[in-house]
Amino acid sequence: MKLLFSEARSDYANYIFPYAIWAFPEKGEKTAAIFSRGFLPSSSQLDRFYLCRQIRVDLSQFKPSSENRRILRKGAGISVTLIPRKDFELTTQRRDFYKNYADIKYGRDVMTHERLEKLFQSKIVSHILLLIDESTQSEVGIVTLYLESPSLSYYYYAFYDLNYYPRNLGMYMMTSAVEMLARKGFQHLYLGTCYSANALYKAQFLGSEFFNGFTWSTNLKELKYLIERDQNPVTRHLLETEDYLEKFHNANLPKLTQGSTFKIQFDDETV
Repeated sequence: MKLLFSEARSDYANYIFPYAIWAFPEKGEKTAAIFSRGFLPSSSQLDRFYLCRQIRVDLSQFKPSSENRRILRKGAGISVTLIPRKDFELTTQRRDFYKNYADIKYGRDVMTHERLEKLFQSKIVSHILLLIDESTQSEVGIVTLYLESPSLSYYYYAFYDLNYYPRNLGMYMMTSAVEMLARKGFQHLYLGTCYSANALYKAQFLGSEFFNGFTWSTNLKELKYLIERDQNPVTRHLLETEDYLEKFHNANLPKLTQGSTFKIQFDDETV
């Protein structure tokens, strides 16, 4: 992959000069390889990615916890079926259903009809997880997924009937996806970013890990530390913060470089 560094807002007084790091796939490069280095798609055509703090589940380590089983029991009677996108028709009824959910969840017309149409035609949606209430035979929700077997599964947009909120349908959808994809032998399920306490629900699965900028970490205390840190004024880069290094990495900055997922080799080594 090729990288671009897009300058973000600087803090000259504290010598903080941040860059957003973008990755662009090269010919023949697998999408799973880019995900594994901490990037998520910033384009629905999978032609640009951004480095971020995100959560994934190592599905080889997953076993349902008591909380996971409780959520699955609450969804009893709701079937879950994995469908290739090419076999799924975005009917007017379905489009209006998803649009209504998006208006309530994200704000009116944040997700327009045109954007919905493009979503279901894009490369980032290869499969649909369809949920049906067997008692009424009505569709109550879907999850859009990108699958690259066996390495990668990505949980993208979810839309569901908000009348099922008391049954924790949203969490049931995610838990069902984790359970199903683990059973099918996928290596990882990526669940998106985690920059607030409200997103910590993504880390409730055995096998959860998050990208901290240089490696994948399984330390939930470290993740909570970073979320809390974001709520206060930040006057140092993370890896200049002694408290962080001492608590989570034995104050050993050189060792962190050895575990980094990145190694840059320039095209012109004579420069």
